[in-house]
Amino acid sequence: MKRTALVTGAAHGLGAVAARRLAAAAWDVVALDVDEIGLAKTAHRSPNTHVRVCDVTDPDALAQVLAMTGPVHRVVHAASAAPSGPVLAQPLGEVEDVLRLNVLGTVNVVQATLPGMLERSTRSPERSAGGAEEPGSDPPSPGSAGGRPPRGRAGELFLCPDASGPPASPSAAAVAAYADALWAEHGGRGVTLRCVHAAAGTPHGLVLDAMDRSLARPAQGVHVRVGQARRPLLATLGRR
Repeated sequence: MKRTALVTGAAHGLGAVAARRLAAAAWDVVALDVDEIGLAKTAHRSPNTHVRVCDVTDPDALAQVLAMTGPVHRVVHAASAAPSGPVLAQPLGEVEDVLRLNVLGTVNVVQATLPGMLERSTRSPERSAGGAEEPGSDPPSPGSAGGRPPRGRAGELFLCPDASGPPASPSAAAVAAYADALWAEHGGRGVTLRCVHAAAGTPHGLVLDAMDRSLARPAQGVHVRVGQARRPLLATLGRR
């Protein structure tokens, strides 16, 4: 079955690495960003990566992309912006721009993709047979069933509010609260929801590894916290 992933912020950083990794794993990847040159670099020599110049703060533009894309099975929402300087010193216009992209952009992406996932879940024969995720249930480990997702999972939605800024930023906190609200309303309905919090400077590969591992956790484990890996002791001593 064709698996389609939608990756936002795919021209740089976490989004670009996520798009390349998914494409290498044979996903059909739809990569979104406003940076056309960066998108071209992400999709270089990847025939199953389809780039679309799209501003996630524009719901109409998102709707047009999804109308061409068809059903989406995984979303990695990594489009974000980082404010400059201390909180009290940030110009109001800059704060508004950051909140528009990081918070309203997230709302737009979720509203454009989650309803379709939920609708597929209600139509799934596996779900009607009792195979859908339930709050508190333990999905199979990555090594079981050939590493396939649990039966009845209609989609996976990853929100990455820290992709461009510190985890303590107000916009990241707002997205985390939004993720909790989404789980409260739609948890256990066959769509996996994760909100990813990465420590500053964490390599993108480690963040993506943690995201993949989180799929084996109970459904209600919405928040994924990723810290930098500790250096091996011998390697640390060798640098002294």
